[in-house]
Amino acid sequence: MLREPSYLDSEINQDRTPGKNPRVLEKILPYILAYPKSLIFSCLAILIASLTVLGFGTGLRYLVDYGFSETFPFRLTGSLVTLSMIVLLMAMASYARLYWVSQLSERAIADLRKDIFSHLLKQDISFFESTSLGEIQSRLTTDTTLLQIVLGTSIPIALRNILIISGGLVMLILTSSILTGIIAIVIPLVLIPILVFGRKVQRFSRLAQDKTADVSASLDETFGAIRTVLSFCRESYMSHLFSVQVENIYQTSIKRVQARARLTALVMVLVFSGVSAVLWYGGNSVIEGQMTPGELFAFLFYAAAVAGAAGSLSEVHGDILRAAGGTERIFEFLALKSSLKMPLEPKSLPSPLQGHLQIKDLSFAYPSRPKKPILKNVSFEVFKGETVALVGPSGVGKTTLFNLLMRFYDPMKGQIYIDGIPFDELEAHVSRDLIGLVPQDPVMFTTTFYENIRFGNLDATKKQIIAAAKDAHADEFIKSMPQGYHTHIGEKGVTLSGGQKQRIAIARAILKNPPILLLDEATSALDLKSESKVQKALKALKHNRTTLIIAHRLSTVQKADRLVVLDQGKIVAVGSPKTLVGENDVYKSLIDAHIKAAAS
Repeated sequence: MLREPSYLDSEINQDRTPGKNPRVLEKILPYILAYPKSLIFSCLAILIASLTVLGFGTGLRYLVDYGFSETFPFRLTGSLVTLSMIVLLMAMASYARLYWVSQLSERAIADLRKDIFSHLLKQDISFFESTSLGEIQSRLTTDTTLLQIVLGTSIPIALRNILIISGGLVMLILTSSILTGIIAIVIPLVLIPILVFGRKVQRFSRLAQDKTADVSASLDETFGAIRTVLSFCRESYMSHLFSVQVENIYQTSIKRVQARARLTALVMVLVFSGVSAVLWYGGNSVIEGQMTPGELFAFLFYAAAVAGAAGSLSEVHGDILRAAGGTERIFEFLALKSSLKMPLEPKSLPSPLQGHLQIKDLSFAYPSRPKKPILKNVSFEVFKGETVALVGPSGVGKTTLFNLLMRFYDPMKGQIYIDGIPFDELEAHVSRDLIGLVPQDPVMFTTTFYENIRFGNLDATKKQIIAAAKDAHADEFIKSMPQGYHTHIGEKGVTLSGGQKQRIAIARAILKNPPILLLDEATSALDLKSESKVQKALKALKHNRTTLIIAHRLSTVQKADRLVVLDQGKIVAVGSPKTLVGENDVYKSLIDAHIKAAAS
C-alpha cells in the first residue's frame, strides 16, 4: 500500500531543510577517529600515492630531455629504471591505500550499524508502531552502504585528487608560469558548475532515497500479508501500487542522473579546452626555444593530472552530496529519544523479591489518540501466589494494561509498583525481566524450535529447554518433526498451527522462570485436550508467582482467585468468580454470552 506519513516524517523531518551541507558527514568522524592506526596508515598511503604521481612527471621530463641524448647513452636506461621504481612505489602505495581505507570504512560502518540497531531497541513502542519496517531497513542497509562507499572510495579519491591538484599547480608554476595562468583561468570555470549542479544532485538523491524506503515498506507490507492479498485476489492491485512507487523512484533518479551527467560533461569540455590552449602555446614555446620538450611533456603531464583530478572531483562531489543526504537520514535515528521516563539513579529490587504488584489510579491514552483515554483511574493489586483475571468486553483496556505492565508505554497518570518500588524508578529492562508474557498471538522467530524456546533464557541448557517444552506439552509434536528440536519452523512460524505457537510461547515463558506472569488468554487457540494439558503446566508454572490473566474462556475465569471486571476503561467490580456472578451485571452478561456460544 502507499505509505502514510510516518513518525519520522512528522517528528524528525520537520526541521529538515533542503540542500544540506556536506559537513553533515562530520558526524561519522568519531567512528573513524576510534581507529587511529588505520587512519594514519590510510593518510600516509594517500599522501605517498599522490607524491608518486607528481614524481612521475619529473621523471618523464628527464627521460624526454636526456634519455634520448647521444652524448649520455646510459641516461635512457637510468631514466627508465627511475620511472619503473616510481611506478612500483605508486602501486605499493595504491595497494596500501585501498587496503587501509577500505578496512577503516568497513569498520566504521559496522560500528555505526551496531549503534543504530542498539539505539532503536531502546525506543518505545510508539516509534515502531508509526515507522515502517521498510524505512528502518532502508536506513540500516541502503544509506549505510552508500556512506561506506563514499568513505572507502569517494573521499580518499577526493583527498588524493586535492593533493595532486595542489602539488600539480606548484609544479606547473615552477615549469611555466605563463602556461599555469591559462590553467588558472580554467579552474574557476570548473568549480562554478560543480556548485550549481551539485545542489540539484543532492536534492534529487535525497528524494530517491526516501522513495526507495517507501518501496521497501511496501514490499514488507505486501509479502507480510500475502495470504490476505491472495485471498482477496488483489495481486493486480498491489502490483499497480508497487509499479507507481517504482516509477516515482525512476523519475527522480533520472533527474539526478541528468544533473550529474550535465555536470560531468560541462567539466570535461572546460578542462580539455584549457588543455588545448596549453598545447598551442607550449608547442610554439618549444619551437621558439623558450622551453625544452621535456618541460612541455612534464607540463602537459601535470596539466592532465590536475585536469583529471578536477574532473574526478566533480563526480566525487556528487557522491559526497548523496552520502550527505544518507548520513542525515542515518543520524536522525541516532538522535531519537524514547518517550519513556528513564530514572537518573535507578533503584535496585529488594531481595528476595515478593512479586507484590500494585496498580494505583492508572490512566492512559495512546499517543495517537491522546483525548480518548483507554484506562481511567484503575487501581487493584495482585499478591504473590495469587491469580487475578481481567475480564470485560473487547476494547475496555485489558491488553493496554498489559502493555503498561511491560513498560511499552508510560501511564498518563498513576503508577505501577512492584514490592513498593515504582516502575518508572527501575530501568525498563529490569522491570521487563521480572515478567513472563504469553500473548494471544505469540511471535515466532524464523529459526528452529530449539532457538525459539531458548529465547526465554539464553543461558539455559539443552536439558532445561527440553524440560520446558515437555511442561508446555510441546515436546510431543516437536519430536515428530524431521530434525526434532533443530527443525526450522519457517518464516515467522508459518508452518505451525495457532495452538503449536502458543505452546512454544508457554515453553519460552516457563524457561524464563519469571516472578510475574502475564497470560493473554494463553490457551485460546488450543483444543480441549491440549488446553487441559497446558492448563496443568500453567498451574505448576503459576505456583508461588504473581499471575495476571486476560480471560475470555469460562474455564480460565473460574480457575482465578479473583476477578477484576473492566468496562469502558474503569474497574466496575473486584471479587471471586462465585461472588461476582450474582453481583455484577457486566460479568453476568459475559457469562451468559459464553453459555449461549457454547450451546450453539
